[in-house]
Amino acid sequence: MPSESPSPVLDQPRNKADLFWSFTWLALQGFGGVLAVVQRELVERKRWLSREQFVEDWAVAQVLPGPNVVNLAMMIGGRHFGLGGAIAALSGMLLAPLVVVLVLVALYGQVAENPLATGALRGMGAVAAGLVTATGIRLMAALERNPLGMTTCVGLALTTFVAIALLRWPLVWVLLGVGSVACLRASQLLARQAEARRETGR
Repeated sequence: MPSESPSPVLDQPRNKADLFWSFTWLALQGFGGVLAVVQRELVERKRWLSREQFVEDWAVAQVLPGPNVVNLAMMIGGRHFGLGGAIAALSGMLLAPLVVVLVLVALYGQVAENPLATGALRGMGAVAAGLVTATGIRLMAALERNPLGMTTCVGLALTTFVAIALLRWPLVWVLLGVGSVACLRASQLLARQAEARRETGR
């Protein structure tokens, strides 16, 4: 059973404007490696989430339909300021990037056949993959406090990788299968921990 340590003292958004501008800045940095940017901004710089909370919230955002980072932004905004906060975070994620993307699309249409542009985009893809991989490795330390334990979490991650990347199973079935097993096991362990704490308190 993983040992419990004191939770870090976290900050929170000052107001809805802080949410809007923070997620606007985050979105404008998120070309290619958005996971790395989100983790750095929300956990390391803003300290709105601990590493453990980020992993848990990102998992929920991953399962929900729609872009992961948009789901996460709305979750954070709604948690602090309700519906208005969710809308402020969503607006920050979408408004400025929409303008930038439209401009880039117009420019790309003029150089799409240029070998230099094609090569640059392929290089960006490799960098984005590296950023996501590095962030995933850095966040693995948060699994030490997960009720499932590091070994089980790594086993579930490898099972998911094999099912999707190698066996090409549909994502929805992998989520329902592996995700259901993980949720059930975590619920059992958390129930045991709660029962142990009650017994200790008597």
